[in-house]
Amino acid sequence: MSAPLTFPPDFVFGVATSAYQVEGGIENDWSAWEREGRLHDPNARCGRACDHWPRFFDDVGLIQRLGATAYRFSIEWARVEPRRGEWNDEAWAGYRARAEALVKAGIRPVVTLHHFTHPSWFHAETPWHEPACLPAWKRYVERCAEVLEGLGAAIITLNEPNVFLMGAYLAGVMPPGLKDGRKLYAAYANMVRAHVIARQAFLERAKGARLELGISQHLQVFAPERRWHPLDQALTRLAEANFNHAFLEALTSGVLAVQMPGLAAGKTRIDGAAKSQDFIGLNYYTRSHLKFVAGAPFVTFRFKDVHARGLTDIGWEYYPEGFGWVLKQMKRYPLPVWVTENGLDDRSGLKRPRFLFDHWHELLLARAQGVNVTHYLHWSLMDNFEWLEAYGPRFGLYRVDFETLERHETPACGYFRRVATSRTLTPPDEPVPSR
Repeated sequence: MSAPLTFPPDFVFGVATSAYQVEGGIENDWSAWEREGRLHDPNARCGRACDHWPRFFDDVGLIQRLGATAYRFSIEWARVEPRRGEWNDEAWAGYRARAEALVKAGIRPVVTLHHFTHPSWFHAETPWHEPACLPAWKRYVERCAEVLEGLGAAIITLNEPNVFLMGAYLAGVMPPGLKDGRKLYAAYANMVRAHVIARQAFLERAKGARLELGISQHLQVFAPERRWHPLDQALTRLAEANFNHAFLEALTSGVLAVQMPGLAAGKTRIDGAAKSQDFIGLNYYTRSHLKFVAGAPFVTFRFKDVHARGLTDIGWEYYPEGFGWVLKQMKRYPLPVWVTENGLDDRSGLKRPRFLFDHWHELLLARAQGVNVTHYLHWSLMDNFEWLEAYGPRFGLYRVDFETLERHETPACGYFRRVATSRTLTPPDEPVPSR
């Protein structure tokens, strides 16, 4: 029998959430989107979510019980600037107090500045495709840097900008709900500029102290639906370049290059973008099979149960091998890799231990092949509001009863704790249902 794989002593285990999905009581562009009936269930509302805002200090104990030493959460821009130019100082103080509580508990704050949502005024007054977005963003991130100063927080400027841009400016399924390639490219470039602006704001506050700042990039494995079809093959290559790598390449070379025939295209050098990350943030979930169709956006995608493992509860392919593949793809960027999201919709609560084992196994194999993976932040600490899917999916290590808002351990909590504290990867003790 071979020796079990082990994590190095300095490897960081953590968990992740985002403000709108867990905090509750937020009025922003997404809450307006819900009232317009734009979710898969047109009657669904985020509402109080997990009530994490008032329960935060108790929820720190949930993180500690996992043996986690990092917590990724986000600042809700709409909470701190509900009206343009007007700060909510009580909310700012609340975020400072929450970050301080984490530090006191031995948990490093990993703070996301933009996780899909915007104040209600944003799209009408300063949308991402217009230059006015940048002064508004600059004012916001400068205040973020001030509030977080001295806490040693790691910073994620933008969560999955590729997902936001494609959803908001191409597919029209996220606010502001546009389908405009020219505006898509303009917004793409401005979000790269926004990252640069945020980096400068935090560098100025760091005063020579070490800064760890990057983005969280959603990475998928893409495959042609018809393996023999040249247009499906071409779509796969275009998706790999434009969805997976365009933003990361811009923050590496300083040049944003987007080539989506018939939809959006452009090449722009952006001042300050080159070498503007300290780590590569990677979010991984599944593999998509792409098929060319006539007419914009020229592609459909679906998830296939290629290996007869059963699709996940949300309908995605269970494909841990893809996790290893995307990790190894990151060797093209000479930076540490942080897994900032990885998780499973597991409505039984029984499948996640095996999911963790399979994905951690791929992570350690990638490390053995030279990928400098230093962090693993699991999505999610607790069940939450999952955007267009509302409250159906269950991604949490802790199960939330959305009637009482009580948090309950799932079997994955004990397994996560065992591996995070022992640094040794062994299979889960108890058999779990087939995936």
